[in-house]
Amino acid sequence: MALFRRRPKLPAADRPPLERDERVLAWAAAGNGEGDGVLVATNLGLWLPGRGHRIGWHDVVKVTWSGRELTVTPGERVAEHDGWLVVADLPAETYLLVDPGDLPQQVRARVTKSVAYTQHHALPGGAGRVVGRRAPGVDGLTWMVRFDPGTPADAPEILAETDRLVAAARAATTPRDI
Repeated sequence: MALFRRRPKLPAADRPPLERDERVLAWAAAGNGEGDGVLVATNLGLWLPGRGHRIGWHDVVKVTWSGRELTVTPGERVAEHDGWLVVADLPAETYLLVDPGDLPQQVRARVTKSVAYTQHHALPGGAGRVVGRRAPGVDGLTWMVRFDPGTPADAPEILAETDRLVAAARAATTPRDI
C-alpha cells in the first residue's frame, strides 16, 4: 500500500554536516543519478550540491518548481544600513529532480514561512522591495531590501526614503502590546 511506503533514508555519504539541532526534512537526488549530488532540506535551510554550506531559508530570494526542475535563487547581502540589509540576487541554480519526494513542497513551505512582510515600493529614480524575514536564532524580523535593476541604491534620496519605508514596515509589524 502506497499509504505506508516510506521514502528511503538519506544515505550517510550524502548527509551534510548538520548542526546539533538541525534535522533533515526532505531530500532528493539531483540530475540523472550519475553523481550530480543531493539537495537536502532541513529545519534551518537548504543544502545544495557542490556547496560546503547551507543556505538559510531567509536567504532564499526565489524558488520555482516546474514539476521536474527546482530552481533556487539565493540572495547575497551587499550592504548593511541602520536596521536593514541590501540584498542582491545571486545566479539562479536549477536542479533536475527525478524522484523529488516531498522536497519541493518543503522548500516552498519553508521559504514562504520565512517571509513575514513584503511590499514593493516606488522610489525616486527606481523601486525596491522591503522584506521582513524570520531567521533561525534571531529575535524579531531581519529587514532586507532588494532594489530593482537600475535603481541607484547608494543615492542619498533613495537611502533616506528606504530608511523611512523600513521604519514604517517595522512599526506596522510590531505588536502593540509590547
